[in-house]
Amino acid sequence: MIIETKGLTKAFGQNVALQSVSLEFQPGATGLLGPNGAGKTTLLRVLLGLLPAEGSATVLGLNPMRQRRTVRARIGYMPESECLIPGLNAVETVTYMGRLAGMSKRDALKRAHEILYFVRLGEARYRDATEYSMGMQQRLKLATALVHDPDLLFLDEPTNGLDPKGRVEMLRVIAELPRAPYNKHVILSSHLLKDVEEVCTNVAMLKEGRLVKTGPIAELTGAARGEYEVEVAADESRDAFVAALGGAGAEVELVRNRLIVKLPAETDTDLLFAVARKSGARIRGLRLLRRSLEDVFLDALEVNRAG
Repeated sequence: MIIETKGLTKAFGQNVALQSVSLEFQPGATGLLGPNGAGKTTLLRVLLGLLPAEGSATVLGLNPMRQRRTVRARIGYMPESECLIPGLNAVETVTYMGRLAGMSKRDALKRAHEILYFVRLGEARYRDATEYSMGMQQRLKLATALVHDPDLLFLDEPTNGLDPKGRVEMLRVIAELPRAPYNKHVILSSHLLKDVEEVCTNVAMLKEGRLVKTGPIAELTGAARGEYEVEVAADESRDAFVAALGGAGAEVELVRNRLIVKLPAETDTDLLFAVARKSGARIRGLRLLRRSLEDVFLDALEVNRAG
């Protein structure tokens, strides 16, 4: 794992931002998901060593409370708030951030040109950053987080305020980071479930400072209680097929001329084809019904609220 927390708690006066959060972030891209005010930004700042907190945390095997500078040297942080320097063009901005990270002037300048091309700003790298569109400014912020070649990236609401084109461009760049040859670990903090679902393989969900769900997205959005959408010809064989499925313990519902079939526990699609053969029905289409990440999140919030 790249990050582990145990009982992490952070309060600002009477406002408890994190409530005994214990979680593990696995390698690759993980979405830190939750509505505004859920504690996402506070968690990132604690992991960066910018805020003290009760409990314990390790980041890349290091203690962010005691090894702040070492931890930050290995992390690229893209904050939600605006952090560009007026009067500097993109090359100057990224070079300056590289120098702050301890790079030599020559290395920082060389890296600035490389990373600006990576974030699709190569042709505009000599323009004043204040003249950039919102999407370009967000990608410039990402470039400043990447300049020192960190192992781990914290991206806080990277698509916030972007138009559809800017959002697509930003997500396209972020999606490349966990893959070869870059192999970066990414924590994508967002309240936009669709962004997390497009980019990440794992997710941790927060609500009012509490962890309500965590795990691989593929597992969390997997077979919706063993349900399949089955298409067969609308004739007598379909009626026989439905009756035979019911006799085998399946639950069947007709929706827009398609059958929604919930298979009994410990069975798979072999049952569907076996029943079809016996009833004379021909299966024309078969699709596993998957839950969206939004379904998973809303269910987690309901369970959390009920508890």
